[in-house]
Amino acid sequence: MNSKARITAIGSYVPSKVMTNDDLEKLVNTNDEWITKRTGIKERRIAAVDEYTSDLSLKAIQDLTARFNKDIRDVDMIIVTTLTPDYLTPSVASYIQGKLGIKHAGAIDLNAACAGFTYGLHMANSLITSGLHKKILVVGAETLSKITDFTDRSTCILFGDGAGVVLVEQSENGGFLSSTVTSEGEKAMHLYGTNFSHMMFDQELQHKRQFVQNGREVYKWAVSTVPNGIKSLMEKSPYTLHDVNWFIPHSANLRMIESICNKASIRLDQTLYSLEKYGNTSAASIPLAMDLGIKEGKINVGDLVLLYGFGGGLTQCGHLIRWG
Repeated sequence: MNSKARITAIGSYVPSKVMTNDDLEKLVNTNDEWITKRTGIKERRIAAVDEYTSDLSLKAIQDLTARFNKDIRDVDMIIVTTLTPDYLTPSVASYIQGKLGIKHAGAIDLNAACAGFTYGLHMANSLITSGLHKKILVVGAETLSKITDFTDRSTCILFGDGAGVVLVEQSENGGFLSSTVTSEGEKAMHLYGTNFSHMMFDQELQHKRQFVQNGREVYKWAVSTVPNGIKSLMEKSPYTLHDVNWFIPHSANLRMIESICNKASIRLDQTLYSLEKYGNTSAASIPLAMDLGIKEGKINVGDLVLLYGFGGGLTQCGHLIRWG
């Protein structure tokens, strides 16, 4: 891959409200031991009633600019990856563009569910490498609590809210080394959300919101196909898995990640995830995990990082990148 794009900054934000496994025990027939054993999740963040995906996204961008001293007034494209937009239209990206006052930026939302962030990176790398754009914000943000049925213990234990963002800029020494992207739409019925856009903020219709997952089928699909996708991704690069410093998969379920690592011959101690603190945050899970790795001093400049998203669609997208 002759990439001309590189990630130059990162930011993140999670809501202040924490929902622990013990809190969920008061809502449904479950407990901390049961949830931890099956998912690895200990707690998740829940957006306030008046806090939406655009709010989380803006705070993540503010975190990026403050930490990396980046001027984003010349950003020429904003890509928001989410399955929980504020509205059907305008897009979250357009709302962000207006709030930030970036006058000459395009704006688009992209929905590839839990693979959304890596799909957004795929688009950003393509747009910059082609020469069409020079500076792009890629946001992964979700307020999944607003569409979660908290009477369904099979799904409500999983999901949380949060946002992560990266700045992708033009660079002669591109940081994207190889990529892969696929979809298996014939299996889409195993993971879907009902059409809730018209009722998202209507308190009287909250009981009609629904997020449906056939956990067994999604698990079988992920552990059988993601390792092959990783193999394909690495074969497109001049590197092997032994060269990779960090693996950051979508934080769906720790048992699933363990199985994927085992089948792909990746050590769990070189795998970063955000699910223990934040739950499954769909499109936000990879940037949240990446930022945790940076804040904890694990990811350093020059590291080879393997990002791999997978989820509803059923979609997959992965990238091997050189950090920094």
